[in-house]
Amino acid sequence: MNKLNTNTQTVNIDWNLIQSEIKNKLGQDIYESWLKKINFVEEFNNYLLLSVPTRFIRDWITSRYLDQILQIVKNHKKDLIRIELKIDETNVNKEENDIESLENNENVSFIKDSYLQYNRIDPNKKFENFITGSSNKLAYEASLKVSENISHYNPLYIYGGVGMGKTHLLNSIGLELKKNNKVMFISAERFMYQFVKSIKANDMVKFKEYFRNTDILLIDDIQFMNGKEAMQEEFFHTFNALLDKGSQIIISADRAPNKLIRIQERIKSRFSGGLVVDIQKPDNELRKKIVEKKTEELNNLYSENVKISQEIQDFISTEITASIRELVGAINRIVSFSRIYNKMPNLAETKVVLKDLLNISENKVTIDLIQTLVCKFFKISKNEMLSSRRSRYLVRPRQTAIYLTKILTSKSLPEIGREFSNRDHTTIIHSVKTIEKLKEKNSEMVDNINKLKNQILYNNKENEI
Repeated sequence: MNKLNTNTQTVNIDWNLIQSEIKNKLGQDIYESWLKKINFVEEFNNYLLLSVPTRFIRDWITSRYLDQILQIVKNHKKDLIRIELKIDETNVNKEENDIESLENNENVSFIKDSYLQYNRIDPNKKFENFITGSSNKLAYEASLKVSENISHYNPLYIYGGVGMGKTHLLNSIGLELKKNNKVMFISAERFMYQFVKSIKANDMVKFKEYFRNTDILLIDDIQFMNGKEAMQEEFFHTFNALLDKGSQIIISADRAPNKLIRIQERIKSRFSGGLVVDIQKPDNELRKKIVEKKTEELNNLYSENVKISQEIQDFISTEITASIRELVGAINRIVSFSRIYNKMPNLAETKVVLKDLLNISENKVTIDLIQTLVCKFFKISKNEMLSSRRSRYLVRPRQTAIYLTKILTSKSLPEIGREFSNRDHTTIIHSVKTIEKLKEKNSEMVDNINKLKNQILYNNKENEI
């Protein structure tokens, strides 16, 4: 059975896994709008080549999401330092032809199929599977009331950090109300995209008619309208038209109305005129309920039983506090590990698998820290480790420290060599390869490496494994 290997320098990128993490990190809506059509082209020594269908999408991804995507990629392979986006020329030509045909045919509306294309209400995100606690109870109850009595709170404005469940609540409202109403569920980014495309296609009349004739408008992540004056102007008039005809409006954002940046004051005033509720970070009790529920769902999904130990569940719910989305992502990673290696990770392996979710700063992992902890582990002095002596009881700790420095820091081979008494980079390569070979056939070496990684990454916390 393979052991956990965190030496990402030799791992080829699994783009399907990267896509899954992008969707989890940035959200379903953004992923479906902009990132789903990113295709893997080729992996080079230090960069990825990806393709996108249009110039517009390329420019939008570059300005908004490329840094975040790169960080996700680097979690899998540190050597990759940049991402390049190329245009699929066949799609460019198709886009231009489509727009041209629209402009030449006054009877064809650009947003003719908007409802099918953009109104993606997820049937799985229901009120029934929204897990409540003290941090989100008010937002949940307000959403439930709106779904039962249109215009009870109008507009309803829900705000909170990324991954807290805002989109889930909007989706749940949409599911309930679409039974008897015309519902439009769209993100601010999709609204913007549709707005720009309609201008290009000279189809603004149809755009206005479509959005102003809905019964329920749910718009997600309104903060993405910041600085876009023309779009804000159109949204303001659409907003007023819907209120005048008694339509229900539900909005989500990452902050309170008065904290929105580069949004017209009159728009913020309209938002504040309804019911404003927030979703706070989940407390420990809610995080435990979410972990238990997600584990239960996975047991129902897979034929084999997913047995995540109570120790691991408690660790995840205690340590991952930023958002619900990251909690779910952590559970998914643990399950993926178990399916790949045919075993559940122990606590030390879990900490390595979830390293980027546990707020561990790479800057805190220094070569000096690694050397100090390795010396303590093997009961030798740092002077002995850094000496030129080649005694067996010194060589193995020295190689171990070099290996850990290579996989836990971004230092180059020459930089590592300088920190180990100016050793040649070939010596550094030999040390890394030696430890990798020992790990393949020596279970004790694997255990020692895992223990040391745990101590290095969590040196300010409890180090027991």
